[in-house]
Amino acid sequence: MPTVVITLSLALSAGCSGIFGDPYEQANGRVADANEAIEEHNRLFEEARGTYEEARESVEAGETTSGEATSQEVERITQAREDMEEAWDTLEEAREPLSEVQDLEVEAEIQEYAGLLSEAIDAQLAAESREISFYELLEEDPTLADNREEAEGILTEAGDGYEEAETAYDRAREVADANPELLPEG
Repeated sequence: MPTVVITLSLALSAGCSGIFGDPYEQANGRVADANEAIEEHNRLFEEARGTYEEARESVEAGETTSGEATSQEVERITQAREDMEEAWDTLEEAREPLSEVQDLEVEAEIQEYAGLLSEAIDAQLAAESREISFYELLEEDPTLADNREEAEGILTEAGDGYEEAETAYDRAREVADANPELLPEG
């Protein structure tokens, strides 16, 4: 499974007058809120992936003697799913503040940037949802003795979603690079 971990580094400084409530300050605040949720998401995402790797390695190493997973392996898979669900929830929290940037009176490039990031988050959420489905399938059949084709299909869908998210992140980065005065790197 590919790993797509996102971070936003946006400091909207164009036209900031220092007046509380200025649209640029509001945009900065919204992006800061999104960043907090994304940082927590990234931590949980990495935890989920690490836990999954431990369970996968255990199953692949043949630590099971009867071809069935031990309760400890199933617990690891369950923990990976729960961590990924929590990561998904925190990433979803980043959507709202970014969507609110669309309603602010700021340059179109800033709104485009926030829109592309929202699009990327939506694609990543869809991919992570598929990954959660994979973990659920693993909980039922950790060795994938009966569900290998279904698991492969789920992983293909998740991989496609992560690629879509990465493309949207790249497009957002292109907008930022083309507008350094509006979207300076943080």
